[in-house]
Amino acid sequence: MSIWTRISAALSALASGEGLSAVFDRLRTPPEQSVAFTIAVIALSAKMAKADGQVTRGEVLAFREVFHIAPEDEAGAARVFNLARQDVAGFEAYATRIKAMFADQSQILTDLMEGLFHIAMADGVYHPNEDAFLGRVAEIFGLPEAEFRSLRSRFVSDAVPDPYAVLGVTPETPLAEIRKTWHRMAREAHPDRMISRGVPAEAIRMAERRMADLNAAWEEISEAHAR
Repeated sequence: MSIWTRISAALSALASGEGLSAVFDRLRTPPEQSVAFTIAVIALSAKMAKADGQVTRGEVLAFREVFHIAPEDEAGAARVFNLARQDVAGFEAYATRIKAMFADQSQILTDLMEGLFHIAMADGVYHPNEDAFLGRVAEIFGLPEAEFRSLRSRFVSDAVPDPYAVLGVTPETPLAEIRKTWHRMAREAHPDRMISRGVPAEAIRMAERRMADLNAAWEEISEAHAR
């Protein structure tokens, strides 16, 4: 059974008029958590699309990059997106429910933020309203400011990302400590670790970019110290 079939089943199980946000209370344990993760990214993305006032083709294509969507499952994905856009509940209500569901799994909240950044940047423009939206979601999720800046540095930059910001350290941080941080972040980014947290296999492409960004940052920093 594909994740989109399971999503459709979850949505169909909702009582009439409950609203999409109520689904999160029903999906607290594996394997349903992978369904919840997918719905959370798409639902918050639908709310974020309202932040800059439009849904671009690039944002739609970004869903295909974060999640592998088979042709037969496109209707299910579109249904989640449209329900979220139409739901009267605000994005803060969504974010609060998602935070409660993953309260003891802070890393999966970072995974969610990464998916949102990926989709926000799909059109090549980081709208001020998107920044405010993502900042508020990160605040509700309880993400440290340094972690939010690290994510933003990886996805939003007019130039090459600052390697220290990517790893959440500073140029004054001892190299040994930076190495430990890199190792820890790389371990958390491993696909097996992400799947164990409830990130669906369809979204593991995010790990590939994260690993590339982390390794590039460490390589640049270590080479600078060697010189």
